[in-house]
Amino acid sequence: MKFRFVSPAFISLIVAVVVFSCGSGKQNNNQTKSKGKMKVESKVFGNVDGKEVYLFTLQNNKGMSVSITNYGGIITAVYTPGKNGKSEDVVLGFDNLQSYLDGHPYFGALVGRYGNRIAKGKFVLDGHEYTLAVNNGENHLHGGLVGFDKKVWEAEPFQKDNEAGLKLHYLSKDMEEGYPGNLDVHVTYTLSDMNELKIEYSATTDKPTPVNLTSHSYFNLTGGEENVMNHEVEINANRYVVVNESLIPTGELRASSGTPMDFSKMQSIGSRYSQVDGGYDHCYVLNKDSNELSLAAKVVEPQSGRTMEVWTTEPGVQFYTGNFLDGTLTGMNGVVYKKNYGFCFEAQHFPDSPNQPDFPSSILKPGETYKQTTLYKFSVQ
Repeated sequence: MKFRFVSPAFISLIVAVVVFSCGSGKQNNNQTKSKGKMKVESKVFGNVDGKEVYLFTLQNNKGMSVSITNYGGIITAVYTPGKNGKSEDVVLGFDNLQSYLDGHPYFGALVGRYGNRIAKGKFVLDGHEYTLAVNNGENHLHGGLVGFDKKVWEAEPFQKDNEAGLKLHYLSKDMEEGYPGNLDVHVTYTLSDMNELKIEYSATTDKPTPVNLTSHSYFNLTGGEENVMNHEVEINANRYVVVNESLIPTGELRASSGTPMDFSKMQSIGSRYSQVDGGYDHCYVLNKDSNELSLAAKVVEPQSGRTMEVWTTEPGVQFYTGNFLDGTLTGMNGVVYKKNYGFCFEAQHFPDSPNQPDFPSSILKPGETYKQTTLYKFSVQ
């Protein structure tokens, strides 16, 4: 069974093929695609501006499943086992589309065209100043007012003997949210039978433009039973990006050794949290000199035994500890999302790179292909 993008008029002719369209395609409320170990299920999740939205659930035979909607490429749930064998949801999210439409702090979202902040919503490229949508004080954040997290993406699930996945596609038009160039974006989510969730990004453009795509999942390896302060974290970095009071980089990459910012050895999040003004919301400079896939961070939740490794090709990873969660949102299984009820590891280029000539370049040019891979690997210890 294979999903295709076709016009609504053609849908009634399809019998054995499940049909998708980001516009007005129709499908049965529940469809299952399975073969051997792996399985993909899909169901209608809602409707946005006349476009049908779907929820896809990828499953393996190790007790892990990942649910993703083609609205914003949002990861809504990740169920993975603890040492007692019970699978619990380890990300923050909602079980209905309306809660996402009502507003949320990027739970599980596919973020673009530029993840993180750009100072004052402006940058100069090839002698021309561009003005972006401003949506975070005086700054631009996570792609603007209607970023990639609020778009309905074309979707095509797939399944192989040892993996199941979802391919997403979106064409970001020239000057959308102020960005130059038509950016053609493909993102693939793949769940393996080794309890690995891989996210692969690629993009091309017809004009030079900044690109910094990332996934903004909030993790809580307790399954939402308590906050993340007892999670133990190790980050493969000896420096971090220093920011000012509005979280814009000063340009300094500061050594973290001997400071509350140092996670070069395993430390609990809460052990020095109070010593960091506002809590952790910083981009760490990974110890790497190439774009090869490498280990960025490791997290252990002692009570459940759940372990998560983060691997990426990117030069940095934003570590955020849910400092702005305030208990006003209730998510899956009735969990109230209070302060510090989730942490993020957002693999990315550094914040405000278009205005920081000493940072690795985030500019994509015509004829080039943007590539990024991030891998979340779950296990139990």
